Amino acid sequence: MLVKICLVVIFFGVAIGVGIYCKSSTRSVDGFVLGGRNVGPWMSAFAFGTSYFSAVVFVGYAGQFGWRYGLAAFWAGLGNAIIGSLLAWWVLGPRTREMTHRIGATTMPEFFGKRYGSHALRVAAAAIIFVFLIPYTASVYNGLSRLFGMAFGLPYEVCVIAMALITCIYVVVGGYMATVVNDFLQGIVMLVGICAVIFAVLSDNGGFMAAMTSLSQIDGGTNFQGVFTSMFGPDPLNLLGVVILTSLGTWGLPQMVQKFYAIKDGPAIKQGAIISTLFALVVSGGCYFLGGFGRLYADKIDYTAAGTPVFDSVIPSMLSTLPEVLIGVVIVLVLSASMSTLAGLVLNSSSTLTLDFIEGNIVKNMDEKKRIVYMRVLIVVFIVISAAIALFQYHSSVTWIAQLMGISWGALSGAFIGPYLWGLYSGKISKAAVWVSFILGVGLTTGNMIMGFIPGVTPLFASSINCGAVAMIASIVVVPLVSLFTPSVPFDVNPPAPEGAIDREYAAAVAGEPGPELPAEALIDGAPKQ
Repeated sequence: MLVKICLVVIFFGVAIGVGIYCKSSTRSVDGFVLGGRNVGPWMSAFAFGTSYFSAVVFVGYAGQFGWRYGLAAFWAGLGNAIIGSLLAWWVLGPRTREMTHRIGATTMPEFFGKRYGSHALRVAAAAIIFVFLIPYTASVYNGLSRLFGMAFGLPYEVCVIAMALITCIYVVVGGYMATVVNDFLQGIVMLVGICAVIFAVLSDNGGFMAAMTSLSQIDGGTNFQGVFTSMFGPDPLNLLGVVILTSLGTWGLPQMVQKFYAIKDGPAIKQGAIISTLFALVVSGGCYFLGGFGRLYADKIDYTAAGTPVFDSVIPSMLSTLPEVLIGVVIVLVLSASMSTLAGLVLNSSSTLTLDFIEGNIVKNMDEKKRIVYMRVLIVVFIVISAAIALFQYHSSVTWIAQLMGISWGALSGAFIGPYLWGLYSGKISKAAVWVSFILGVGLTTGNMIMGFIPGVTPLFASSINCGAVAMIASIVVVPLVSLFTPSVPFDVNPPAPEGAIDREYAAAVAGEPGPELPAEALIDGAPKQ
């Protein structure tokens, strides 16, 4: 117990220390929100990865999908690495960095507003982010309750309040740079921890081959022998929905895309893509691989009154047999995953609400200092709200909050992925197409959820995961189709810059070579105004 307590105390102390150390970077909005757009490849890659994978993945998704699909759940981890990380960096990274520098966008709603010349789109995007990021932020706490109860015997409330308080301190004090430095340190813990846990769990079951043999003998309710050790598992179609949602989803999530805004140069994007991919392969692949052996612990997990497994208990049950020191490492691992994701979410929410909704609509003529004050206050507000939602959900029978948490990825990415992706590469996209995507993404996912609460009504999709995956693909397809029949917003995605500076910078970014680096002010002010 003393070792576990010491590990957690050291972890919290380092997080706060980093926040204080990075305080000097928060003197401007650009510094507070994006670290001055000068973050290196390792920091950016680890920030991307740690924001990607939280306790939701380690405890919730790994337990749920490992139980349902066996070792085939590893496909989700592979998809996260290739589609969610590597392709996201290659396709979105260079364009995002160049264009957000040029038009002076700090947040995703600001990108939509300036790219499509519409203040209404900017406000609508900010509202969507507020509605769906807050419940997603609350869900980050959920993976901690069982693990802390197992390791310390602490009530859920204490876990939630402690994590919220520490995250609040270092994000408010140190801004974006504090989050990326902590993300780097927390990412190292996650890499070491997941490898140690996999090794320990396999050893607990007699080694890899013995564990595979035991898993292959479990009846999967099908005529296929050894279904949980097969390549595609018992339900390949629904597994595909999981892969699409958890992999393609990063392309439209504001807290993920924002990492490309802050990276410092072209070579850093190329390096960051490789680092991020390897990180995702180890962490996400490791989580789903570990979850694939969950059915070996069927006699230890919790079940509902109806006899169905409580998926959040699968991973904690697997870990309960590990040595105490290793359990302490796991606690720090899950804290790392959760706090890094929580920090990215609340920073993104506060900056979006301040810059895209409050400024210019409620408060006129904000200066630099006032913007930062508003963002710091809102970080505290968002953390308090998300913690309150998590506690309320834990102690109540209200199910729609949990459902809203589950559809947040699908709703956000389903609304944003098409307009964002096509907005980077095509100058012929219309405002109407963006509105259609916003309405389709939010309407399809929330409508499907509401239908599930109406007696006698069958939802369009039995799984919110499949619904979210369809919404994302529909957004990518609908945006160019609608733009064919509606007036486009003229925009040159590769305009000439003074003395070719931006063209050379973008070419260097794509080639992964050093290019002429100009201050953000030069790129913004020197570019032709749209």
